[in-house]
Amino acid sequence: MLQLSFVNYKQGSYLTVEGKVADRFFIIQVGKVRCERQGAVSGSGVDILGPGDFVGVVSCMAGMSQIENSLAMSDVVAIAVRRDQYPELIKQNTPIAMKMIRTFAARMRGVNEMLMHRTAAAAAADSNPNSIFNVGAFYDHQHKPDIAAFAYYQFLKTGVRNQNTEIAKRRFIELRKTTKAVYFEPTADMTRRYPEETMVFCENQSGAEMFIIQSGQVKIGKVVDGKEVTFAILKKGDMFGEMALLENKPRSASAIANEDCILMVVNSQNFNQMVTTQPQMIARLTTTLAERLWSMSRQLTNTRINDPIQQMLDMLALQVEKAKLPPNFMRDYRIGLTAQDLADMCGLPEKEKLQYVYEFRKDSHIKIEPDTQKLIVTDCAELIKHAAFARSKVR
Repeated sequence: MLQLSFVNYKQGSYLTVEGKVADRFFIIQVGKVRCERQGAVSGSGVDILGPGDFVGVVSCMAGMSQIENSLAMSDVVAIAVRRDQYPELIKQNTPIAMKMIRTFAARMRGVNEMLMHRTAAAAAADSNPNSIFNVGAFYDHQHKPDIAAFAYYQFLKTGVRNQNTEIAKRRFIELRKTTKAVYFEPTADMTRRYPEETMVFCENQSGAEMFIIQSGQVKIGKVVDGKEVTFAILKKGDMFGEMALLENKPRSASAIANEDCILMVVNSQNFNQMVTTQPQMIARLTTTLAERLWSMSRQLTNTRINDPIQQMLDMLALQVEKAKLPPNFMRDYRIGLTAQDLADMCGLPEKEKLQYVYEFRKDSHIKIEPDTQKLIVTDCAELIKHAAFARSKVR
């Protein structure tokens, strides 16, 4: 039987402290709490929470260290929920799960906009359909015809008529003859196969499907100011595309098969069914969203590191932290990324990127696999400590 405890906090006391690992989150019943998240910029990332709101839920559900300091602005009464109690809680109260999921989705969109702004050193790209054409033109110029063909099609599908329309139509017809791009239109298939270097969906494209990776890798990124910014490389078991499904808004980024992929498709119809019949799937989705939001918040802090090599090392440490290795793990650990991948994820300037990659490859924290060029971390615990020290100097 589920038994939850009530806790009381006096005004001025902390409910959560950044960097601490906690196995529970709080649902405020009485009072107000000020939460300031890691990576906050110019007042952003600060929330004033009240009754019904969650405190410390992202880090708790992600099973990671806290990314926010939460201070009681008045005397507070809250329900404490342990992480292992969550599945039972949502069996009895589905609305709590849905509120949490939608809260995560809204925060992810906000953090994503901040992250893109800082990573690309520019404001968010226009959300008008012409930005979809720009994606197609970018990958066309990069000699990635399968990605370009998909983006051109999505642009033409918007019905926009301007100087780009004829260009997109001509290039799509030419590329369509040989492209291996798939699923230009959604299908009823619950499982889809995407060849390497094909697009699952394009930034600013409308859509209402979420995907779960059954095999392969998917790269999440965006084209800004004529360069590709990689936000994440997802693997088997990861979910993506949930924000469009939950918020019914255009895609905030593009998803591209980084390897041959098999994806499970979740649409609004089967998602609503999942909510009422598969609480274990909803618990998994909540955890996935929490892990994604935690990673994005950490990546936002990463953008504030001025030294490019230290920034790449911190990004590497983030990949290690996400793996949730045993404490003080000191053996070699293989990362499925190259130094170039890390540089892309950090959004380093194109002109200096090769030089930074060259310098990074000489760092003592890593080794390079000769055949694949993938990175091997030689001492994970030491790398995490090193990265934490680098972050502490920019706060």
